[in-house]
Amino acid sequence: MNRSLLFVSPFITILALAAAGFHTTASPAQTGSVISAASMLEPRSGHSATLLPDGRILIVGGMRRNQDFYKSAELYDPASGKFQPTGEMNERRVGHVAVLLRSGKVLIAGGWISIHGATDSAELYDPATGKFALIGKMTTRRARQSATLLANGDVLLAGGDDHDGPDAAVASAEIFHSRTLRFEQTGSLHHPRRGNTATLLNDGRVLVAGGGNARLLAAAEIYDPKTKKFSETGSLITPRYKHTAGLLPDGRVLIAGGSDEHDWNGNLTSAEIYDPKTGQFSPASPLNDSRFKLPDEAVRLASGKLLIAGGSREVEVFDPANGKFSAASGELNDRWHYLSETKLQDGSVLLAGGYANDDQATARAWIYRP
Repeated sequence: MNRSLLFVSPFITILALAAAGFHTTASPAQTGSVISAASMLEPRSGHSATLLPDGRILIVGGMRRNQDFYKSAELYDPASGKFQPTGEMNERRVGHVAVLLRSGKVLIAGGWISIHGATDSAELYDPATGKFALIGKMTTRRARQSATLLANGDVLLAGGDDHDGPDAAVASAEIFHSRTLRFEQTGSLHHPRRGNTATLLNDGRVLVAGGGNARLLAAAEIYDPKTKKFSETGSLITPRYKHTAGLLPDGRVLIAGGSDEHDWNGNLTSAEIYDPKTGQFSPASPLNDSRFKLPDEAVRLASGKLLIAGGSREVEVFDPANGKFSAASGELNDRWHYLSETKLQDGSVLLAGGYANDDQATARAWIYRP
């Protein structure tokens, strides 16, 4: 987009424009670029996307539109830049969680199996065979719960909805034991939550922030794997849900976007930062565009910056060095909600799917290059 017809000193140019009565405005800072990639095999939103040890990305489930859920899965191969089919799940699901285990297999758990029903079922995907296998059930039905890989290789699953409705959120939590492939109840959240985030801190604890039930919460909690209990910590400045969160290089946590109690009419630009040393949240510079229904976890780039995509045509990058968001060059072709963002082994990020305001998912995909 930049052009240069001939070399002129920028300082002389600015002076000349000012003398002629023109007012100059600094162009917005841009960080990285977004380009179109090959499309997925199916339009999907509310799916999961997991980086496998061999560098491919596993795309699982999701929906074409309400009540049209997928069993199917596909693989993105960065070597060819194309998607290819792989095995099918045993159950259709959307709003589930997917976690890469130390074994190289992927845990798929919970999610909606119908417009009104969540499931307690779980499956394992084996990249070596390309197949899914059912395993033991969770201790309760959950959809859009949080899932966090702990330092010992187990997985913390917390909150989520057990059915459709304004009071559907649960406060229970459980641990998936990766060696025995079994689920076990652990300490409960202090508040039922859905649409929250869960971020693994550098000390092995987990910050659970935002979300709520019929009412959104400012309250945040910390899960300690040593005690297997949740304890309350400082409160968010702004109650929010369907936001994103990301761990910064210095151990603090960025919380950004989401929505207030007005949902579609309450999208937020605000952001804040949690400091584990003080247990408090402080305001951060706002996003350039309001957005919600974001991936739970912002992508941390090799530079330590955080990538945030979804809910807006713009892709933004948070720079902890100056505490500000900058827009990447290029953009998505709509405000895709519940798309997936997954860092590839070369440091670029695959953005895939999502749905716009008409509830129709897209098969489009993009690559963000730092």
